[in-house]
Amino acid sequence: MHPDLKAVIELQQVDLRIGELTTQIDALPTQIQALQAQLNDFIHAHEERKKRLAANQKERKDLEGEIKVIQEKIAKHKDQLYQVKTNEQYRAMLKEIAGEEANIRKIEDQLLEKMIEAEDIQKHIQDAASRLEGEKARVVGEVERLQSERQADVEERDRLEARRQELQAALDESVRKLYERMRVIRQGMAVAEVRDGLCTACNVRLRPQVYNEARTNEALLTCDNCDRILYYVEPPPEGEQAGDQSAKTAV
Repeated sequence: MHPDLKAVIELQQVDLRIGELTTQIDALPTQIQALQAQLNDFIHAHEERKKRLAANQKERKDLEGEIKVIQEKIAKHKDQLYQVKTNEQYRAMLKEIAGEEANIRKIEDQLLEKMIEAEDIQKHIQDAASRLEGEKARVVGEVERLQSERQADVEERDRLEARRQELQAALDESVRKLYERMRVIRQGMAVAEVRDGLCTACNVRLRPQVYNEARTNEALLTCDNCDRILYYVEPPPEGEQAGDQSAKTAV
């Protein structure tokens, strides 16, 4: 294989991997923020339930206060029953007492609803409280894992950056410029495999002469359509292909 061709093939693999690593490294802050946001949302929901429970307790206390006031009014009205002068006043007083008792029943229904609500909120609070430390530990563990992976990615990228410099230094200057130009134009894909007479990058059929030359890998050729640098990979023998297919079928 032509030495420059071998170098640009590896160089593209290195560049693609560097790109993947850079994407992973750059994504870390967002991933950590997402984890922290999850924890913050969990804590916020927990605190909101506590506030709701406190509000519920106040509402129940207020309702109980309303009932007490009405009960005092009823007691007062009952005492006044013995002081009324006419049957009409007596019936009016009884009607008023009945109305106040109906109000008490309505408030008691509201109070029961508040009590049921309080039980449900309390259950959620207890559940969240038991999970809170676990959630904190999970987030800390995930952050540590991501930071460890980032460090490994940075180290691998540094190693590949050093290898990239070695490969670039070994290239003829004209080849290096061609590779870099195509890498920019073709969004990182400056080199393309030739297969079945086609450039696999743009799927355009090569001229027979170019295809035959590309199959030797002894010359630095470019696709007439997309200008990518071409290389050829010898397919495995037919028997091996059949064996691989049989193994896949067996699996």
